[in-house]
Amino acid sequence: MDQVTHAIQDYYPEDFAHCFGCGRMNEQGHQFRTGWDGDKTVTIYSPKEKHKAIPGFVYGGLIASLVDCHGTGSAALVKHRDNGLEPEDAEDAPRFVTGSLAVKYLKPTPQGVPLRAVGTHEKTEGKKITIKVDVYAEDALVVTGEVTAVEMPDTFKK
Repeated sequence: MDQVTHAIQDYYPEDFAHCFGCGRMNEQGHQFRTGWDGDKTVTIYSPKEKHKAIPGFVYGGLIASLVDCHGTGSAALVKHRDNGLEPEDAEDAPRFVTGSLAVKYLKPTPQGVPLRAVGTHEKTEGKKITIKVDVYAEDALVVTGEVTAVEMPDTFKK
């Protein structure tokens, strides 16, 4: 898979699609796109030259953002599928926010190759969904992470 065709972010309500990482309404943002690849979730992103830490390597903050948004997008996919739906089945997909984020950098991430975040649903506890995230640069595992995502509370909604 070299791109995500049915991304959950395409179905977030417009009022909640402005995230700098994954918001389709944020023209200045990264616009990460998360979809299913079998029973795993995937986001593919090619860092830009401006995302460098030092020449030849990607800035760790971008990678943390990728893990974060991949985790919340994956939680939305899990909830949607638990409801019997796929991303393209409904316009208003469930929206999650970050409850906790852990990122472990295993090796420097090279610039100039697409990054592939792969998510695994670890557990669901009420409104919280935990996703394990592995980030690959080509075939090399460069980052692992874990996101506990919380279904967006009604207080966030207008």
